[in-house]
Amino acid sequence: MESFEKKITSAILNLIRSRRAASAADLDTSVHASAPIAPAKIREARFSDFDAVARLKQRGGLHPDSFENWLRLWRLNPALLRHEIKRPIGWVLEADGAIVGYLGNISLSYRYGDKTLTAVTAHGLVVDLPYRAVGLTLVAAFFRQKSVDLFISTTAIEAVGKIALAFKSSPLPQPDYDTALFWVLRPHGFARALMHKLKTGPALSQIGAVLTSLALGADKIRRRSPRHISSSLTIREIGIHEIGDEFQALWAAKQKESLRLLADRSPAALRWHFEIPGDRGSANVLCCYQDSELVGYTVLRNDANSENGLRTSIVADLVAKDDDDDVVQNLLSAAYQRAKNAGSHTFELLGFPSSIRQAALAWNPYRRRYPACPFFYKAATPELHKALSDTTAWYASPYDGDATLIRPSYATTARPENSTQETRNTAANPLPAILEQEHSEVF
Repeated sequence: MESFEKKITSAILNLIRSRRAASAADLDTSVHASAPIAPAKIREARFSDFDAVARLKQRGGLHPDSFENWLRLWRLNPALLRHEIKRPIGWVLEADGAIVGYLGNISLSYRYGDKTLTAVTAHGLVVDLPYRAVGLTLVAAFFRQKSVDLFISTTAIEAVGKIALAFKSSPLPQPDYDTALFWVLRPHGFARALMHKLKTGPALSQIGAVLTSLALGADKIRRRSPRHISSSLTIREIGIHEIGDEFQALWAAKQKESLRLLADRSPAALRWHFEIPGDRGSANVLCCYQDSELVGYTVLRNDANSENGLRTSIVADLVAKDDDDDVVQNLLSAAYQRAKNAGSHTFELLGFPSSIRQAALAWNPYRRRYPACPFFYKAATPELHKALSDTTAWYASPYDGDATLIRPSYATTARPENSTQETRNTAANPLPAILEQEHSEVF
């Protein structure tokens, strides 16, 4: 059974990370063009670059973004609005009038004790093959930014992690962040996706799917599902747009519990993070109450892989007052059931400190380990970098960086021909219709 489990965990890891690897964003500096190419110059990205960047992402195997999401990231971002920060939206490599490389730059806000830290996360690194050798200039521009306290990268494949190390970033010191905990909710559907990934023939694929499904079903005897109900606590589901003042009270209390680095979880930041225009997936907010007090919440993301049909639900964020074990277990139980109701094949927990992970480990999940740490950080000062090397200084989860901030999305409104003019008008019209739209449960 142990050998079978290793095969399953290895295959699901490949399933989840296949599209990232396919993007070939590793900037392999050993690649050389077979013919002379036009020289490339780096410059700051502009909103008028949207169409060219979308085509570049498609060439590189990445999901193209929507223009509405660009407005969300760089015109409606609370981290920019609150401090009136003017920061590049990213950088492009331009050669002979064409964009051949891109790196997005997203501003975030963090709290560390009584200090507010300005942070940036890199996003969507992609470079056309002949220009990979000069693509490192995009990363260099990212790390040269001024007025930044913290640089983070949260979706790095192994080769990109090596580049981060070259720029003196460090792997996240939080234990076991490279090990995801997961449960298989629908063995047959999961098995079919697994066979698709392994590229077996039609006949063998069908046989393998049946056998794998039976093995997973039998394995449920020893795999316990998250089930924990407390009579003193109640769970209620709300929409993202309903996140309000009670979340502010919980966020204020959370900051005072211990000296930890925490991504901004104010109501405005939470709504901005999870209200993705044209979201192809969905997000559910589950609130835990003791009497009438909000003592914890979790946000569950539901997404589907359009290539193999695998539907996954992940714990995108979870906060409990004083990391109370009873609250955490009730929230995870509710999230597990919600994932089943959403029709997902797997339910997953990645990251979070040991106080949260222990509650999940009690239910004997499968485990899969990434080939390398996907989370890197670099502080602007040696003092802060040293402080953050302490394992207890972090509360890292998929809420950090761009891991759940950016998801595949559809364009929801017609974009004016003049993108630059649209940008000028954003302050007067912040697209309320886009931010208030309803999202489909699965896609």
